[in-house]
Amino acid sequence: MKVAILAGGFGTRLAEETEARPKPMVEIGGKPILWHILQHYARHGFKEFYVALGYKGDAIKRFFLEHHTLSGDISVDLSSGRATVVSPAVADWKVHLVETGESTLTGGRIKRLERQLGAAPFMLSYGDGVSNVPLDKLLEFHRRQGTLATVTAVRPQARFGGIEFDGDRVAGFSEKAQIHEGWVNGGFMVLEPGVFRYLKGDDAVLEVDLLERLAEEKQLSAYRHEGFWQCMDTLRDKRYLEELWRKGDPPWKTW
Repeated sequence: MKVAILAGGFGTRLAEETEARPKPMVEIGGKPILWHILQHYARHGFKEFYVALGYKGDAIKRFFLEHHTLSGDISVDLSSGRATVVSPAVADWKVHLVETGESTLTGGRIKRLERQLGAAPFMLSYGDGVSNVPLDKLLEFHRRQGTLATVTAVRPQARFGGIEFDGDRVAGFSEKAQIHEGWVNGGFMVLEPGVFRYLKGDDAVLEVDLLERLAEEKQLSAYRHEGFWQCMDTLRDKRYLEELWRKGDPPWKTW
């Protein structure tokens, strides 16, 4: 099954990081967050990707063009200038980097991939969020539902710890945890080819023109994921993910 990744947004809330590179290229543990997302998919056997490019898409192209060479050892014959890549660490992925327009909206980017994706069901993710969602179980759930699309519903990490009361006295403080209500769309979606008829052009918004309409028609399912999920919208989010990576064994690292 093919996987589409939305990687064309401007990332304005990460302006300090995204002035020189697109958000999917912002690094966690020395690797772009996009690389972390693809690793998770590959771990579950999904290894053909269509990356919808927009803002500074050339940076994403350079990363994948150089990945084969820079991942391994290089021997250079200075007399001839000939370089040989020795024992490269190569992932067995096929990555299609597709220009979908700098100002195209989310639904429009998917619409532009219709020719490559439109013949079969496909997976879809945003290029700025990591999770340990079990993709095999997500796909099984989608197939049982029989709807045109399934989203992964998650409960974001609470931003602050909580106060525990004993009457009017403070009994203690709780650590930050997932909130117990307020499910949101965490990406990691499965879509049937029929979704393309809802997307009319570059101005189509995935969340409004597709997902909201499917919900109205009872054609949208939600797979509830109680495990780890975290987007990278702000510098605070990036620092949090970096902290988890530095501690070792980050919860989204399933490979």
